[in-house]
Amino acid sequence: MAIKIVIADDHALLRQGIINVLNLEDDFQVIGEACDGAETVEKAIALTPDILLLDINMPRMNGLEVIKKINEQEKAIKIIVLTMHDDESYVMEVIKSGAVGYLLKDIEPGMLVAAIRTVYAGESYIYPTLAKRIFNEFSRTQQDKEKEKVCEVVRTISRREEGLTYREYEVLQGVCRGLSNQELAKSLFLSEKTVKNHLTNIFRKISVNDRTQAVLYAIKHKLVILE
Repeated sequence: MAIKIVIADDHALLRQGIINVLNLEDDFQVIGEACDGAETVEKAIALTPDILLLDINMPRMNGLEVIKKINEQEKAIKIIVLTMHDDESYVMEVIKSGAVGYLLKDIEPGMLVAAIRTVYAGESYIYPTLAKRIFNEFSRTQQDKEKEKVCEVVRTISRREEGLTYREYEVLQGVCRGLSNQELAKSLFLSEKTVKNHLTNIFRKISVNDRTQAVLYAIKHKLVILE
């Protein structure tokens, strides 16, 4: 079954270029395109694609507003933002709004194809260099936190539906800092097997499939302190 895709960008030449790339894939089907935000919402609701490739800066309604409008419809549409903005603050805002992918317009065609397939499979995808910068930012900010603030977040989380234990929260914080299983085990004085077990429990409790999704979930649901 083909992956149905709608492309939203106010530059006709770019839209056509993307269509040309995606039409080379047998399992992709471009079912619509839009040149502004309002048209994007209309097309997405009417056509219900599997994937919406969405620019942020568009006339009549910007990308963040489009994401919000589509999410309000509770349609099973996975949104990938394709933009020129390489600032991690944009990534944070987009993910909080409900998108599951963030790509830069200078990507190679192969990466675009891979990202679409990854998101369609239920995972998240962030442009690699941006993902690394986000992890580095987490590492820097987490090291600066006061213990009282961290404990308050833990107490808040214990009341949330995620039901994470204190240790699971510590593991999640480590994941958000970009630590490997080996590094987590060393910092928390655990075995790597125990770390893997905690990760399995965390993924199950917050309904994600991988570490990147866990970080994005933590950002969206404020399970980490970003200030």
